[in-house]
Amino acid sequence: MKNQNSNNLSFFYSAIVSSILLLCLVLCNFYLNLNISWWLVFTLPTLIMAVSFFVMRKLLFSFIYERIRLIYKTIHTGKADNKTSYNDKLNYNTDLIKEVETDVANWAEEQEKEIERMREMNKYRKEFVGNVSHELKTPVFNIQGYTLTLLEGGLEDENINRKYLIKIEKNIDRMINIINDLDAITKLESGELTLRLQNFDPIALCEDIIETLEDVSLAKNIKIKIIKHYDKSFMVNADKEFIRQAISNLLVNAINYNRENGFVKIEFFEMDNNILIEITDNGIGISPEELPRVFERFYRVDKSRSLNSGGSGLGLSIVKHIIEAHEQTINIRSSPGVETTITFTVKKE
Repeated sequence: MKNQNSNNLSFFYSAIVSSILLLCLVLCNFYLNLNISWWLVFTLPTLIMAVSFFVMRKLLFSFIYERIRLIYKTIHTGKADNKTSYNDKLNYNTDLIKEVETDVANWAEEQEKEIERMREMNKYRKEFVGNVSHELKTPVFNIQGYTLTLLEGGLEDENINRKYLIKIEKNIDRMINIINDLDAITKLESGELTLRLQNFDPIALCEDIIETLEDVSLAKNIKIKIIKHYDKSFMVNADKEFIRQAISNLLVNAINYNRENGFVKIEFFEMDNNILIEITDNGIGISPEELPRVFERFYRVDKSRSLNSGGSGLGLSIVKHIIEAHEQTINIRSSPGVETTITFTVKKE
């Protein structure tokens, strides 16, 4: 663009000089025909050429720069904030062509980034809608199938009516869980939920959660053990219900992705102003290439097993948002076929 501007200006300068030289030749021929003295022949054309050059240069620059100023003003006004006027920022004494070139290049770069961001958002939106549709499709089709069977005579059959109604209820519960998880993660991401901080005992909270998951853990004969790596008791300061949800989601995952007769251990470590909580299971593990994606919405390491478990695919994503909402960190490490450990911190009282 810079070379093009230089070529255009060179063309205009050449046109001006050529016009003036042509005018001088005409005047010289006119003076010679009138037998005027030689000093006038050279002086007057030179004077006329100089005056004509500067006048035409002024007119040409005025013509070009007025249009450049208009372009610059349009670009500059679009980029300037509302508190600063355009005249305060624009310097007419600078090289406006260069400034316009710079601003246009910056604007083009910003627009390219914005377009790329919109492409990513559009891709994310399509994936999100597809994932939600996929998650809801299975329970909806199951409910439809069981309901049609009951309406076509199964309702009078005592061998299947109650059994199918229970299955319908489970699929409805799964849909409700998906909707609740979607609502929770949307509010967490948008910052609509306010943390209600309070002091509480994390050990007592974990014991309560383990008790509620007793039926699930007993079904696979999985033992859950709490290990405390410090002597005196500590309280943490956080939103108790959110932390309960986070730990519960992690424990459910540890059970679902574990083996029969496996174990899950919850360890507590004192770290300066924080308490580090580790949840480890000796389940199927996660491959290194999948680890970076486990906190994504709807991402499933073992799709067949997680679908059978009735999970929404949002559990770990919700956990991550809850921990980050507390301005704390969460990490995961895993060895396929050996164990998986998820660690996060909670602020100490």
